Amino acid sequence: MKSSNRQLAIAFGAGLLFAFGLALSGMTKPAKVIGFFSFHNGLESWDPSLALVMGGGMLVAFPAFRYAQNRKTALFGSVFRMPTRKDIDLRLVLGAALFGIGWGIAGYCPGPAITSISSGSSNALIVVASMIVGMKAYQLFERREPSAAE
Repeated sequence: MKSSNRQLAIAFGAGLLFAFGLALSGMTKPAKVIGFFSFHNGLESWDPSLALVMGGGMLVAFPAFRYAQNRKTALFGSVFRMPTRKDIDLRLVLGAALFGIGWGIAGYCPGPAITSISSGSSNALIVVASMIVGMKAYQLFERREPSAAE
């Protein structure tokens, strides 16, 4: 199997595993996510399952990131790039706020939204279409904006 095909197969398998985990944990159901962000009825109606899923993800990701920091290449051969920026700027804060607001309103973040399309959810399709429009708008904005280095 060619290297690029092998990498594509590994990426597909990882995505499939992630989608299965999202579905198994119930995170493809917007009510679960909204239940986590819902405090208006007190703690008796609060659903902590999202925190447990995120905590489980961090338990898996933390040692993997620590291991990856000492590598020059990915496990399957390609160059491995870790983020280098550490500053927090207005664009980062506004982007995170916009992401959180959208997540809280729709009950979907990108992974569960894409996973939920396979169930025929029209709401998930609207969310994914909106994400695509937002990504394209960002790309257009980035092309028009002069870079910080200029």
